[in-house]
Amino acid sequence: MQITIENVLLVGSLLLIFSILASKTAGRAGIPVLLLFLGVGMLAGTDGIGNIAFDDPGMTQFLGIVSLTYILFSGGLDTKWESIKPVLKPGLVLSTLGVLLTAVSVGLFASWVADLSWKEGLLLGAIVSSTDAAAVFSILRSKSIGLKGNLRPLLEFESGSNDPMAFFLTIGMTSWLSLEGFTPVDLVPMFLKQMVFGAAAGFLLGKGIVFLINKIHLEYEGLYPVLMLGLVVSVYSLTDLIGGNGFLAVYLSAITMNQSRMLHHKSLIRFFDGIAWLMQIVMFLTLGLLVYPTQVWPVIGVGFVIAMFLILVARPLGVWASLSFFKYKNREKLFVSWVGLRGAVPIVFATFPLIAGVDQSNLIFNIVFFIVIASVALQATTLAKVAKWLHLAVPEGLKRKSLLDLELSDDFKNALVEVVLPQESPVHGKQILELNFPKTSLIVLVNRNNKFITPNGATELKSGDKLMVMINSGSEESLVRNALGIE
Repeated sequence: MQITIENVLLVGSLLLIFSILASKTAGRAGIPVLLLFLGVGMLAGTDGIGNIAFDDPGMTQFLGIVSLTYILFSGGLDTKWESIKPVLKPGLVLSTLGVLLTAVSVGLFASWVADLSWKEGLLLGAIVSSTDAAAVFSILRSKSIGLKGNLRPLLEFESGSNDPMAFFLTIGMTSWLSLEGFTPVDLVPMFLKQMVFGAAAGFLLGKGIVFLINKIHLEYEGLYPVLMLGLVVSVYSLTDLIGGNGFLAVYLSAITMNQSRMLHHKSLIRFFDGIAWLMQIVMFLTLGLLVYPTQVWPVIGVGFVIAMFLILVARPLGVWASLSFFKYKNREKLFVSWVGLRGAVPIVFATFPLIAGVDQSNLIFNIVFFIVIASVALQATTLAKVAKWLHLAVPEGLKRKSLLDLELSDDFKNALVEVVLPQESPVHGKQILELNFPKTSLIVLVNRNNKFITPNGATELKSGDKLMVMINSGSEESLVRNALGIE
C-alpha cells in the first residue's frame, strides 16, 4: 500500500476504532485493556498481519512523553488533596526510596542472569523501577476496585509521583554509559535540581493557570479545554527548560488546580479523562508497532525470570523497606507490593538508551517489553481477587458510584454513595429513624424494584433495596456500613 496522508489517517483511525471496540469484548473475557492495545499494535506491525513498517524510537519517545504528560495531568486533576494528605509521607518514600531499592535490586539480578554488565543491569533496573500511572489509574478506576482505608489514594499518588524518580535514574544511567567523563557524583546535583525546580514550577504554574482560567472569560466555553491542552504541555516544557522534572511539575500542577477554586473544573476533569484514554491507546499502539515479536521471543526465558524477581522480590523489598517507617499491616504491604504494575512508561524510557546508542540497548528494550507484558497479564488480572483474598476490598454493598453526574460547587465536600442491601438484610422491615445512622449522613433516594421512593424517617427498608446515601466524608462509610448491617 502506498504511504499517503489519507492512508495514514485511515489506518490510524481503524486501529483506534478496532482497539476501543475490542476492549469491550476483552474486558468481559478478563483480558487487560492495556495488553489488548499492545497486541493490536503488534499485530499491525512488521511481524504481524498488518505489515506496517515502523522503526522510529525517536517518534515513539516523543509520543510517549506527550501521552504521559496528559495522563499524569488527568490523574492529578482528579486527585483531591484531602485524599492524598494522609498518605503524603509514605507515598513520597515509596516514590523515592522504594524506586531506588527496586532499581538496584533488579539491576544487580539482571546483570547476573542476563548478558549485561552491572551498569547495563542498573540501567534496566532504573527503566522498570516505577509503577505505571496509566496502568494503575485505568485499572483501579475503570474496574471500580474499592479498597479499605487509604490504600487507593496511596497507590494512585505513588504511581503519579514515582515516574520522575525513574526518569531521573534512567537519564542518569544512560548518561553514565554514553557520555565520557560522566560520573555518579554528577547525579546528585541533577537530582536536587530536577526535584526542587519541578515541584516549585508545578505549584507556581498550577496557581497561575487557575488565575488565568478564572480571569480570562473566553467567549466560547468550548475553548477552555483547548486552552488547557496547550497549558499542560507548556508546564512540562517550561519546567524542562529550567532544568526541572516536567512530569513532576505536571502532576503537582494538576493537584494544585484541583485544590483551588477554578471555573469549569468538573467539565475539564471529564474532558481530560477522555484525553487520557486516547493517549493510552496511542501510546500502547505505537509501542506495539515499534516492537518486533521475533526479537522478543529469544529473551522470553530471561525476561520471565527477571519479571518474576521484580514482582516477587524487588517490588516487595522496596515496599516493605519504605513502609516500615509507617503503621501499615503486612497484608496492606503485600497488596501494595502486588500493585506494582508496569505499563507503557518503562517501554518509553527504554527508548532513551536506544537513541543514545548504548551497548545492549536492543536487548534491554526487548527484556523491558516482556516484563511489561508479564506484569500486566499477571498482576492487572488479579488485583480484585488479591484485594478480596487479603480482606482489603470494600464490600460490594458499598461502593462509590457516579450515578448522578452533577456540576457541583468546589465547596461541596459531601460524597454520594450507593448502598445495596443484601438478601436477608438485618435491617429488613426497619424504619430509617431506627437506624444508628451518622448525624451527617442522609438517605436521599431508595430504588426498590426500579421504582424510586423519596424516603423519610418512617420509610421501611427492604432486602434488595438500593439506597443513595449522602455522606460527609470517607470516614463515615464504615459507620454507614455498620448501621445497615453490611459486613
